[in-house]
Amino acid sequence: MERFVIFLSVIRDFEAYPDGIEFRSCSNCRRTMQSLTLTQYPTPISPPRLNLYPLRQIAVSLLSTPTAGINRRDMAASGRESASFKSLAVGRTITGGDGDGYCTLIDFAGANVGDDDLVVLLYHLQHACKRIASLVASPFNSSLGKLSVKSSSSGSDRDAPKPLDIVSNDIVLSSLRNSGKVAVMASEEDDSPTWIKDDGPYVVVVDPLDGSRNIDASIPTGTIFGVYNRLLELDHLPVEEKAELNSLQRGNRLVASGYVLYSSATIFCVTLGSGTHAFTLDHSTGEFVLTHQNIKIPTRGQIYSVNDARYFDWPEGLRKYIDTVRQGKGQNPKKYSARYICSLVADLHRTLLYGGVAMNPRDHLRLVYEGNPLAYLVEQAGGKSSDGKRGILSIQPVKLHQRLPLFLGSVEDVAELESFGDVQQTVNPGYEV
Repeated sequence: MERFVIFLSVIRDFEAYPDGIEFRSCSNCRRTMQSLTLTQYPTPISPPRLNLYPLRQIAVSLLSTPTAGINRRDMAASGRESASFKSLAVGRTITGGDGDGYCTLIDFAGANVGDDDLVVLLYHLQHACKRIASLVASPFNSSLGKLSVKSSSSGSDRDAPKPLDIVSNDIVLSSLRNSGKVAVMASEEDDSPTWIKDDGPYVVVVDPLDGSRNIDASIPTGTIFGVYNRLLELDHLPVEEKAELNSLQRGNRLVASGYVLYSSATIFCVTLGSGTHAFTLDHSTGEFVLTHQNIKIPTRGQIYSVNDARYFDWPEGLRKYIDTVRQGKGQNPKKYSARYICSLVADLHRTLLYGGVAMNPRDHLRLVYEGNPLAYLVEQAGGKSSDGKRGILSIQPVKLHQRLPLFLGSVEDVAELESFGDVQQTVNPGYEV
């Protein structure tokens, strides 16, 4: 007997407009409508078990884009059960304290963050990252990663942006505006910070799409973000001045940071100030689900990640360190292996899970929206950050696009690297990045 099974095809993406939501038809291969599809199987099978809890939760949240001023009560009323966020998340861990084994990013934040505003901000930020994940996976947009857009200002410290970077930046900015919780956003794609809302409690620094030059080769990319409290003592200053000073806070003042990895899986890795946790996007429900709780980077690994084609441009100390560890003559008697993707988020994600050290010894990576957020995340996972001489989080930024060498990873590996002394590359090899 043939049986029929109903599957729910969830919306992969949608766009918000002032008059409401516009859904793009799947006939042009750009959006997938929500639909119920009857699938007929030629042989008898048992219908799969449907988990109604996640379907209840996303029923409305996927059908409506976040709007300005949304708060916890609004979110609970528009797709979640009427219970508070904390009661939803209590006992719901990766092992399934309530029997369903289902803990979303927002559930987790609601149970572990005492500030409702931060939960709302994360809700909108994850929404932006879902849209970017869909964008980078689209066959129609991959070619955008190859093009460059001329910078609006001469002599800028920014890398030449690409259309895909600009679109991703607009997606993040739109979501942060809609949250109503952000005063200012500082981005790699903007020459100066963008003031959003006078009474927004938070400042967000972001690299909307790190590694976009690799899109056409399907190499993993990522979004990096950091969240600070707005400095109330600056409120009397002119907008441009207070926007910049709010964005130039030291990393040790971060209240949250993380990255989103767009790869074979879309992974939202975040710290809220008490440990580092990773959530994987479940495409069947559209939710980021807790998959790596309380990540602890090994105190020592066996992998180093660096572009060692530039070996002869390195200072003596760095060359000696790499020669030592790959021969197994360092503090760790095992021979180290090289793993280098040339995608900062991807290289760091592997290092976070397996240990070792990920590095760029040149003055290349940006302190404000790459170095500080990732250093905070690594240290919350029990790792260590350094520019080769000092901890990243103690460095006071002096300009938005300030660059520095960056070494992130296992405590013992980074400490051993620092012990070799001269590890910062000061020679510019003259190649285009």
